[in-house]
Amino acid sequence: MAVQKRFIAGAICPRCAEMDRIRAWEQNGIRYRDCVNCDFFEQAAIADDAHDELETRVNREREEQRNDNIQTVRILDPKGR
Repeated sequence: MAVQKRFIAGAICPRCAEMDRIRAWEQNGIRYRDCVNCDFFEQAAIADDAHDELETRVNREREEQRNDNIQTVRILDPKGR
């Protein structure tokens, strides 16, 4: 079975500085990237925790989100009415 290579949207090649030319794929526990425009090629071992999602305000637990400081904003009329 052929390895599926995917383009990384918005990625800029570190060698030729062209956008949307970087492909990425994984094979045998190694992550690869290359550029279809120049001879850039990179490989790196996949860390065990590489697929863990980073914690953001979007994926935090609901209780943690409720503890955020919420403030009321009063919109003033710029004409002073």
